[in-house]
This record gives sequence, C-alpha cells and structure tokens, in this order.
Amino acid sequence: MPESENEKSRKLSGLNFIEAIIEEDLYNNKNQGRVHLRFPPEPNGYLHIGHAKSICLNFGLAKTYNGLCNLRFDDTNPEKEDVEYVDSIMEDIRWLGFEWYDKAYYASDYFEQLYQWAEKLITAGKAYVDEQPQEMISEQRGVPTRPGTESPFRNRPVEESLDLFRRMRAGEFTNGAMVLRAKIDMASPNMHMRDPIMYRILHHHHHRTGDNWCIYPMYDWAHGQSDFIEGITHSVCTLEFEIHRPLYDWFLDQLAEGSYRPRQIEFARLNLSYTVMSKRKLLELVNEGHVNGWDDPRMPTISGLRRRGYTPLSIRNFADRIGVAKRDNVIDVGLLEFSVREHLNQVAPRVFAVLDPLKVIITNYPEGKVEEMELQNNPEDPDAGSRKVAFSREIYIERDDFLEEPPKKFFRLGPGREVRLKGAYIVKCEGFEKDENGRITEIYCTYDPSTKSGGSGAGRKVKGTLHWVSVAHAIEAEVRLYDRLFLDEDPAGHEDKDFKSFINPDSLKILQHCKLEQSLETATAGGQFQLQRLGYFCVDKDSREKQLVFNRTVPLRDPWSKKNR
Repeated sequence: MPESENEKSRKLSGLNFIEAIIEEDLYNNKNQGRVHLRFPPEPNGYLHIGHAKSICLNFGLAKTYNGLCNLRFDDTNPEKEDVEYVDSIMEDIRWLGFEWYDKAYYASDYFEQLYQWAEKLITAGKAYVDEQPQEMISEQRGVPTRPGTESPFRNRPVEESLDLFRRMRAGEFTNGAMVLRAKIDMASPNMHMRDPIMYRILHHHHHRTGDNWCIYPMYDWAHGQSDFIEGITHSVCTLEFEIHRPLYDWFLDQLAEGSYRPRQIEFARLNLSYTVMSKRKLLELVNEGHVNGWDDPRMPTISGLRRRGYTPLSIRNFADRIGVAKRDNVIDVGLLEFSVREHLNQVAPRVFAVLDPLKVIITNYPEGKVEEMELQNNPEDPDAGSRKVAFSREIYIERDDFLEEPPKKFFRLGPGREVRLKGAYIVKCEGFEKDENGRITEIYCTYDPSTKSGGSGAGRKVKGTLHWVSVAHAIEAEVRLYDRLFLDEDPAGHEDKDFKSFINPDSLKILQHCKLEQSLETATAGGQFQLQRLGYFCVDKDSREKQLVFNRTVPLRDPWSKKNR
C-alpha cells in the first residue's frame, strides 16, 4: 500500500533537514529513486576537521540510502594544486572508513566538454570575451544595492568573441589579457549574476593535463556542470554557496535538456573553538614554521588528528553528535576531545609510564628479587586480557606525586604517609635525600608484604594510589605533550589582531628520558595507549628502534573546562 501522509510525516520528523529532502525526493521517485552524492575537494592543501564533517555527511548519506558517492577533485587552479594534496585527500577519506564510487573523478576530466559548452553560450549570445583588467571588471560590478556598469565589450559580435576565445585556448595571449564572461544581468542584486567570469588565461603546468590547456574554468563554471555530467542528485555544500545556486541553475538552464538537475542543498560549515579552519591560515602556520608541517598534531587537519592519536570512529561519532544545521554556529573543541577520549577509554590498553621520574628505594624489599604483577589491560574491555609488569626494590614514581610538606588534602606520598602502588603493595615513606640544590633525589620507603593481591592485608585501604615503573626494567622514551594551538576561542575573529598572536606558547612540551614499562618495547607507530593517570597517548611515526616517541592525544580530563581549572 502507498505510504500515507501521516506515516510520511512521522518518518520525516526524526530526520535532519537533508535527510528529509532526500526522503521527499525518494517518495516522489525523483531521479528514478537514485541517490548520488559527491565530495568535491580542491587539491590545494590538506583536509581538516571541517572537511571530515562533510566527508562523513556525504558518504554517510550515500550509505544510508544505498546510493553512491563520488570523489571529485576540483582541480581548476593549477597554481595552487599538487599531487601531494591529491594523495593525502585519498588517504584521509579511506582512513575515515569510506570508499568512493567507481574511481576518483576530476573537474579536469571535463575540460573539453566545458570548453564546448562555453562556445555554445558564446554562439547563443550569452557569453563574451572581455579585455578589461580584473580591477576594472570588479569595479564595474558595483554593490548589491546599485546596478553595475556594463562592460564596453558586452555587446561585441558573437563571431569576434568566438574567435578570441579560440585564440585564448591556442595560447596567443598572455595571462590576464582577457577573460570569458557570461552575459546575465548587471542589475541583479545577486553579485554572482553580474556577468561572472567563466574562463581566465593561465599559462601554468597542470598536474594532470600538463600543458594542454592555458585557459582554465572558474569554480562557478566548472562545479555545477561537473555535478550534472556525473549525474549527481543531491549536491550538498556549505552555506556560503547558497548565493551561488542561482548562477549554477542559470548555467544548466542554458545547456541542459530534460528535467534532470542536481539539487544543491546548503548546510552550516563546521566552526570549532580555539581553531582556525581557513586553508590559507593553515598554510601560513606551516610556511612560517609555527607548526611542523600539515600533519603536526596541533593542526586541525585530518592527518594531524591521525598523528595525534584520534581514531576514525571518534571523528565519525563527533560528526554524528554535532549533526547538520542551517545556521552557522561554533562547536566547542572540547566535544571533539570528548569523542576521542570516550572511544579510547573503550579500546586503549592501560600501561604505566613515568614522565618526570623520581627514584623510590623500598628498603625492606629483598635485593635482586623481581616479581611479575598481573595487571588488567583495560577494565572497560572484558576481552582485553592482562599483562605482567616487573616489580623490584627500586622503582620510579612521578616527581609531583611526592611533597616534602604535603597539604592536608594531598593524598599522595609524603614523609610518614602511605600509598598503594597500583597492582602491587602499600608503601610508607620513611625518608628522602636531596642534592646540594635542595632537589629531592631519592625516597626511602618500606612495604607491607601482606597488601599484595591475595594477601591477608590486600583489603587494607589507603587514600592514594600511584603508578610506577621498575628501575631495572624501564625503557626510555621521548614524550610530546600537545595542547591546543591557540589561547583564544576565536583566534581569527579579531580584526585588529593577527590570529597568530594568539598561539599558545605551551602548545608543545617535549620531555626526554621518560620511563615506560617494559611491555612498550614492542609498541609500533600508531599504537594507542592510556598511560595511567596521565592521559591517552599514541606512538609517533618519528619512533625508531629503542627510541620511542609518544604523543599525548588528550589528558584524562579536559584541563580547559572551567570545572577542572
């Protein structure tokens, strides 16, 4: 039986507005029930978390509706494009867990078709070659509240424009000598309809077409036609393209036969606090050495997040949480950090590491004795099993886990105080030594043998529990403590200040000679762990044999949250 209107309303009520549009189109059998989307990045930089939202949305919708999703590179600006960016984009999409339909498409696949259509518009009197400089053309466009000024070349004969356009393609003219413009409406309140430029001359090698072309289509000319050529049904893009939609529709109305048109749907782009999302600004950070490349773990790029230890699922979960909206808003970066913290809590093995080591000597523990303490790998995962960690007379603890004169609510180690060493014994501080500068060098403790798991005193309670690493079995590592790159919630939102003036000077702290439990000897690049009491960390690609490098993904709690300050 056909779906009733009430049933349809109930079904649509639980969907976001894009899903509701697709459902409506399917209900009306628009495009013969096809759902075909695309993700159309420009290969002029690395993708960031904002692109990840769009990737999850487009590929996710295609999966939900048993449809297709193309990957199409908008490679119409060879001056800024590079194969490196193409490869990184493909890697990022696959890492997020998606695969595109058929093959990777490129706007450059359609250069010849776009050119032929441009000639068709010229022949129909709907496009012309303009020989004015760019500055003059921009000035003549005017402002939305006042009509623009027509170019003196607007009504040049069709044959003349056609001849010049062909000679532009043949390479007879220099960069900037002339452009091809659509002839639409210089009085339109929509500035994009005021005879927009379709082609410019650009003598520059293209990473795919080589030197075959010296004229290149503008984005607004190539984009909608590429969607049409590929049979895209739902062209999902961010809100800034809403005002471009009438132009895309106008172009297709001049060229396309039949009723099929891609349907453009705009949604709010991702704005993240304490972050910049502009590719231009991100490129500045890279080129000026404020970060160590596009994949620096402080960058909001997908490659940076990957290197920092974010998981594909955590990013997909974040995209699901924030949903899609019709109006711009700012998402707290803390929600992104929560998403990775939530996932790593479920999957990351727990291990011991001491970042600022202070030696403890357990004076009543037998010299030369080594015990293997069995510890859970992850209490959140019943299938994670356990591991054995060596315990000996000399161990390391964190330096800030001991105070010579501890305050009342300090529940760690101090003179005469007891703490439990996690998975091992309760120890009591009996004394300590300092160097000539007053720095504590060693702590002397005694242990209670009955407090080991299974012993008669195992149930004895003390308020503090510390992690530790056996001195004789410790391995060394470099640990990089990453934090937010900017101190301001909106670093790019100050007209009177350079966004780089808000860079956090403590966004990276590098610690040497950190001590890790022996099981981490076999850790490999990309491995993810919870260093107990310290946070979530991953093994960096800079690691070498016996030279491990760990990156902090996130602390166990958000230190930027007001309640944790």
